[in-house]
Order: sequence, then structure tokens, then C-alpha cells
Amino acid sequence: MADFYQNGITTTLHNLSKRPVEELENELVSFAEKRPLAVLLPSLFSELEGEALPNIIDHIAKVPYLNEVVIGLDRANEEQYKHALKFFGKLPQHHRILWNDGPRLKALDEELAQLGLAPKEMGKGRNVWYCMGYILATGRSESVALHDCDILTYDRSLLARLIYPVANPHFNYEFCKGFYARVADGKINGRVSRLLVTPLLRALKRTVDSTSSEYLDFMDSFRYSLAGEFSFRRDVLNDIRIPSDWGLEIGVLSEMHRNYSQNRLCQVDIAENYDHKHQDLSMHDDQGGLSKMSIDITKALFRKLATQGNTFSTESFRTLKATYFRIALDFIEMYHNDAVMNGLELDIHNEEKAVEMFAENIMKAGQSFLDNSMETPFIPSWNRVQSAMPNVLERLKDAVEQDYNEFKEA
Repeated sequence: MADFYQNGITTTLHNLSKRPVEELENELVSFAEKRPLAVLLPSLFSELEGEALPNIIDHIAKVPYLNEVVIGLDRANEEQYKHALKFFGKLPQHHRILWNDGPRLKALDEELAQLGLAPKEMGKGRNVWYCMGYILATGRSESVALHDCDILTYDRSLLARLIYPVANPHFNYEFCKGFYARVADGKINGRVSRLLVTPLLRALKRTVDSTSSEYLDFMDSFRYSLAGEFSFRRDVLNDIRIPSDWGLEIGVLSEMHRNYSQNRLCQVDIAENYDHKHQDLSMHDDQGGLSKMSIDITKALFRKLATQGNTFSTESFRTLKATYFRIALDFIEMYHNDAVMNGLELDIHNEEKAVEMFAENIMKAGQSFLDNSMETPFIPSWNRVQSAMPNVLERLKDAVEQDYNEFKEA
């Protein structure tokens, strides 16, 4: 059973009673009468052929309170899009698929690119951004949950607990972040969160200007800042600016800190057990796996701190690296002792190898930050895009509908 402790400056909603999912869903059904609810699923086509997504869809098909299911589909050709229409066709809820590689959405993306407004990288951030635009375009839903499509331990209670804080009309939350313990197969997982993000935030507290202490305390309050599961009210989508790379989750939290007061934000315990596909550490390739992820995440933090007036140099990054390294090694000992007491495995050698790589990547991220001072990694807000192209949301909605109507019977 979870504790009830409130740590940091972000409200934590615990799982104290193992409340039956049917009770939560009954309440959500009543909430949905006044505040229609949706789920957003950013997916690769390959995930339709995997183990996790078929089970996820089987669970979502039983959810009684959803008004809309929005699926972003990446890396799919025409035949694969047709297959996706059949795959998701089992959903009884109203649902649409954004075929991001289809000619209609690619043409719209090219027009936005000519205006300097399109996402610059393929990936989850771009997929989520277009799905957010579609949700704004339809206006069908007031509160939306987003979760990954590779969750091997998925149960529909995860979705209910994730969306409840922004669905309940008596709560004032605009945004909610999910968290869970990354323990599976007798091992503690979540290396990037455990061994990079938390130690790096603690190191930054010691090394950057005190004007950023409140932001760093905010980020350090989240029990799993890299979780791909969060929920939000629809109005959040108008002015949020998100990264298109692996810094998505850090970027979203940073935007919530910028746009909303702390009492409008929370985190919620959504699962006792959570496992998904694992990325390779990529020790010798900083363009892939956890190595690239760590660089993107670290750059996202540097960019945010720079907007708060912090000045960085090669020397300051060296200091940060040394501070991080010592803190991270101490964390390995903590996690090792926790694992031993719980009868779990934790390989100290591999943990230290990961920390050594992350420390090196702090320097790489820092140098990239210094070398690309004019970089604009954030996707523009939908408010800005609509200002430049007033009919963009209607065109996005029409393109999705046209794809659906053309191929649904194929």
C-alpha cells in the first residue's frame, strides 16, 4: 500500500484503498455527462503487431465513460493504415486515426513547414502535437488522458486513475502526471529517471543560480517525471509549446510550471506494476537508445534554465558533471540496498556504467547547447499556428475525416 506523504510542492494523489475500478468508472460516467472525456494514443504501426497494444485496446473497448479515442499513427503506409482502421475498429467509442504519413496530413505539414511552424523532427512529440490539434479541432472532449501504447501490464484502472483528477468537476486541476513503480521481472527499471533525472536535478540545485530553485524543486517533486502518462483539460492545448525529441515529458512539465499555478497541477499513482518495452543503453551510439534520450532530456533542462536567466559555459558544465556524478553514485547505493531488502536484482556494475555514460552525455548536451544558440527545438503553440493559418484546425479535421471515409470500407 502506498504512503500518504506529500513531498515537494506538487499535490500527490495516492492509491490508499485499492478502490475497485468499477466505482471509479461509475463516477467518471457521471462526470462525462458535463465534461466529455477522451484518450489520446500516440502509436507506431509496429505496436499494432506487438504484444502490448492489442491488450490495451481490449481494455479500452470496455471503458464506459470515453466520448472519443484519438490515435496518432506513425510509420504506416497505405496498406498499414487500412489495417489500423480494422485493428481499432473494435472500439465502440467514437475514434479517429491521424495517418501522419498519409498524403493529406503530409501536405498540411509541408504547408506549415513553409511558414516555419511544422515540427522539425519525426517522433512522439510531433505525433502528440498533431493529435492535440485534432482534439482542439473537434471540440468533442473537455478532458483528455494520454498514455503510451507499449504498456505490457496495462489495465483499464490505469486510465481511470489517470483521467479522474482532471475529469472531476469538483477538482481544479488542469494537468495531472501519472507515476508508478518501475519494477518487473524481479528488477528495478527506469534507469534514466533514477540515475539521470533525479541526480541531475539535485546537482543543478547546487550549481545554478538560486532564482531557479523553485523550478528545480517543482521538477524534483514529481515521482516519475519521465512517465509518458498524463492528463489535461482541453484549454491547456492552446498555448503549450512542446519539444519534438525525447525531451517531451520534461518539456511538458516545464510548460505547466510556466503557465499554471501549483494548485492547478497534481500527480497520481496509476499502477502497482508497470512494464513496457525497454530501450537499449547504446553506450557507443549517442544517436540512439537511452544515450540519445539522456542528451535530449538534459538539453531540455538547460534550455529551461537559460530562459530563467542562467548563464552556462564549458566550465559550468564540467562542474555540473562532477557534482552529478557523485550524487548519482550515492543513488546507486540507495537503490541497491532497497533492491536487496525487497529481494530484487540490481547490478551495481551496469548501474555505474549507465551513470558514467550519462555524465559524459551531460557534457555533450552542454556543448550542443552552447554550439546551437539559435536552435528553436519547441514546436509552436497551436495559438500561434492558428494566427498564421486561421483555418488550420478545420483543415486538419477534414484531412483525418477524408482519410477515414476513403479507406474505412477498403
